[in-house]
Amino acid sequence: MVWRCSQPGRKANARSRPAHIHAMLIGILSDIHSNREAFDAALEAMQSAGAQRIVLLGDLVGYGPDPAYIVDRARALCEAGAASLLGNHDEAAATGNTSGMSENARDAIRWTIKQLSSDQLEFLATQPLSLREGDVLYTHAGAWKPQGWPYVKEAADAQRVFETQDAKISVCGHTHVPAIFYCARKGAVTSFTPLPNKPAPLFSSCRSVIVAGAVGQPRDGNPAACACLLDTDAMTATMLRVAYDWDKTAEKISAAGLPAWLGMRLKIGR
Repeated sequence: MVWRCSQPGRKANARSRPAHIHAMLIGILSDIHSNREAFDAALEAMQSAGAQRIVLLGDLVGYGPDPAYIVDRARALCEAGAASLLGNHDEAAATGNTSGMSENARDAIRWTIKQLSSDQLEFLATQPLSLREGDVLYTHAGAWKPQGWPYVKEAADAQRVFETQDAKISVCGHTHVPAIFYCARKGAVTSFTPLPNKPAPLFSSCRSVIVAGAVGQPRDGNPAACACLLDTDAMTATMLRVAYDWDKTAEKISAAGLPAWLGMRLKIGR
């Protein structure tokens, strides 16, 4: 599949979109975590929504049962024009360093390493920590120190992004919970919980931090895969929630001998 950078019929909205942000529908997928069923469903939803570009925010692997499939599909997407970033689980798989991880995460990474070829591990190792495209900045974790894997959970965390980065829109994952933070010109930061499948505005008078949620392991109580559709023409962000066969993924987790909790949490979205 080739993700094309044009879509007939879309018109620029100069009043709501800053001139330095190119009009485009961008499909943003984070924290896939070796979940084949969720990844395939989310990509299909992005194609149906008309996404012209795909950006993968990292954590392709970890927790789930299909790391080789996910890495190969991500690599194919990149060859077709998508972008991919490094996540902390990707780094752990590539380096073997699991310090700071939970016991379940460590067990899954050790198993994951055994499933991947040297070429697949090399692909993970060579992904960048950040990507800047015009006035949109992408990172896996908090943009003030992406190599340290900080979380963006609260307004104070988003404030650190606003203080250290000048991008109009910053997008990250890592927390597995979708959110949007706005920074007004006077510096006040407010938080917003976007509704599933409902466009949330990105105001021209504010800078924004978008936390894209998780495709492969949501933790906001909704087990449906979460991916973000960023419309830089209309200046909106929509958290697409996509149902998938999490029972099948959980069964594969069990069959692989991975910790049972990793399958159970898919069913409850925690």
